[in-house]
Amino acid sequence: MKNVEIYTKSYCPYCKRAKELLHIKNVSFTEFDVTSDPVKEQEMRHRSGRHTVPQIFIDDEPIGGCSDLFDLDETGELDGKLGINSSGG
Repeated sequence: MKNVEIYTKSYCPYCKRAKELLHIKNVSFTEFDVTSDPVKEQEMRHRSGRHTVPQIFIDDEPIGGCSDLFDLDETGELDGKLGINSSGG
């Protein structure tokens, strides 16, 4: 199973959408809520080069935010990155 990490803020609707897509795909992930954690937020900015949430990583590869995640899903690339068998899994 791939290591999936997502940096979120509690009030962010895009974070909720991204997590929902991962749940639909039955992908477990580690969530870092940076709402009140400036140290974790700085870590996110350093890792991703971005300052918006969510920021998603698959095996340490920066995927981007919610729209990037959905774009990958639309093109069929997301399942491959997640290691999901597209023929049923």
